[in-house]
Amino acid sequence: MALIRIALPVAPATPRAARRSLRPLLPALACAAGLLAAHPAHADGTVSGNVAMVSDYVFRGLTQTWGQPALQGGAGIHADGFDAGFWGSSVNARSYPGGGDELDLYASYGRDFGDGFNWRGGLYGYLYPGANLDHAGLPAQSLDTAEANVALGWRWFTLQYNRALTDYFGAGRAAGFQGASRGTSYLQLDARFALGSAWTLALHVGHTHYTTTLAAPLPDGARNPSYSDYGITVLRQLDAHWSLGASLTHATNAAYYHATASYLDASDMLDVGGTRGLVMLQGSF
Repeated sequence: MALIRIALPVAPATPRAARRSLRPLLPALACAAGLLAAHPAHADGTVSGNVAMVSDYVFRGLTQTWGQPALQGGAGIHADGFDAGFWGSSVNARSYPGGGDELDLYASYGRDFGDGFNWRGGLYGYLYPGANLDHAGLPAQSLDTAEANVALGWRWFTLQYNRALTDYFGAGRAAGFQGASRGTSYLQLDARFALGSAWTLALHVGHTHYTTTLAAPLPDGARNPSYSDYGITVLRQLDAHWSLGASLTHATNAAYYHATASYLDASDMLDVGGTRGLVMLQGSF
């Protein structure tokens, strides 16, 4: 979403120095994955995979697929407190000009420290192969984004802080912002409760704080893209591997997001936030 960044997973964007992206972090992510892969036989090591079909890909309260379905999946390695892996989803070129896919790479380390408490810290990279703002007639600017994160968990609750190490999903001068969006943060609180043997309730609240605003206001005067989002998800376990779920999400700052223009056609607009409902079929292996 051009003047708004809607990156996901998956949420909105603007410019940065041409083609500066995740490259400085990719060696670290790849190294972490390689170290784990080198010890697959460790007694505590496990490999897992997941796949999902969703009616809408909503990331941090904003649709990444322009309200359309997405196919998603990934795999991870877990050993001695380390986690590393990848995850992918289809996205929409209206928000990611020149691209149609998202590939995420991640690596983290964490530990339990008693009484139900645990902590974790890591790196997360979002890659959008082929996507660039120059496909929308703007100065060249990658939408790839890198974040560092740290989380504290207690029983059913997890509080996590995410901070962008690059421009945030292309948000920058090339996309009409006053400056770079590096340092943009996302603070989230999640809770997950088991309701009997087959049902799960998940609750979410988050806030995105942009470090920049639009250089010129939108027609209705809005120029600050910062917003909060809320979500509730109910999951029904169908068998050992498959579950069916439904989610209801809501993003604030309607003045900014209610009429987001497509990068491909400025007359093609959508409320990428607001209140959205979706259903999902998920599998884990």
